[in-house]
Parts: sequence; structure tokens; C-alpha cells
Amino acid sequence: MLKIGITGGIGSGKSIVCKILESMNYPVLYSDREAKIIIEENLDVRSEIIRLFGNDIYHGDQLNSKLLAQIIFNDADALNQVNAIIHPKVRNSFTDYADQQDSQYVFNEAAILIESGGYKQMDTLVLISAPLELRISRVMLRDACTEDEVTERISKQWADNQKRKYCDFEIVNANNLALLGQVESLIEGLKK
Repeated sequence: MLKIGITGGIGSGKSIVCKILESMNYPVLYSDREAKIIIEENLDVRSEIIRLFGNDIYHGDQLNSKLLAQIIFNDADALNQVNAIIHPKVRNSFTDYADQQDSQYVFNEAAILIESGGYKQMDTLVLISAPLELRISRVMLRDACTEDEVTERISKQWADNQKRKYCDFEIVNANNLALLGQVESLIEGLKK
């Protein structure tokens, strides 16, 4: 089994590429979703997050994700502390997930797969890229936020040219390029 990381900046279209892979019957673990489950359901993680940010960071069992985002996107130390708590658990989740699959390929979608060190457990990496203006407009529409908020988030992630050095494949998710053909080419490339 090959473990394949799917990475790219916010708004690049990682999720749509992964939906195509799922429609082709390949298993995909979405790291952001897994992190949300961990941060809400893992009692040790919950305790650590409360210790760092106080009781207001949760409303009952629900994480106050808006408050957490405000904190970590404006404080690099806070972001690093949260990442140090969550990323090892997400990596363990992927290992467990992969062990349960009987597919030739198993995919892990994660925006900061390289930055977090998670790429080290992958056999190969795929970068999903898109023009910056398109990424900004996608995120503004998806998250109902301002251009400044999106560009601030983007500034916290590595640029495509930094990620490209680690990646074996690239899929360009611009509006005028067919994704299905690129995903099929990726699968063919993995077979070689």
C-alpha cells in the first residue's frame, strides 16, 4: 500500500480532488476533519486546550472554533502549541486509518502536511495548486470572510514554491483545467 499525501494552500481545491479520488474508490482521510473530532472528543486534548486558553474555548462539548481561530491566527506561539498537541494525534489517526484499508493507495489530505512534518510518513506527495486570486475568492465565498482575513490565513502557510520542492506530483486546480484528467494522470503516475 502506498500512503499519499495531498497538500496545498487554503482554497487550492484539495477537497474536490479528494472527492474525485473517493469517487474512484480510494480511501481518503481528511486531516482537518480528524483534527476537529480530536479537539472535541479527546479528553486529554480538551484539557490541554482549556489549560492554554481557558474554559471559554469550549461551549459545553463544542469547541469555540471562532475564538480559537482568532487566537491562533494572531499568535504564532499559540498556533505552535495547538499544533504540537493535535498534529501527532492526527498522524496516529492516519496510521490507524491506513492500517484498516485494503486499497493499493490511501490518501491523507492536509493543508500543512509538510510544515507539520506529517509528510515524513507518506510515500509520495501531491501538491494541489491554484492561482492566488482564485484561492482568495473561493475561501471568501466558502467561509463568508473578507479578503484581508483570507490573505492573513494564506500568509501563515507555506507558498506553493516552498511545498513544490517536497512534492512528486502537482495538480493545478484552475477553473480552465480539467481536474478529472489530472487525477487520472496522477493514478497512472503512481502505478509506475
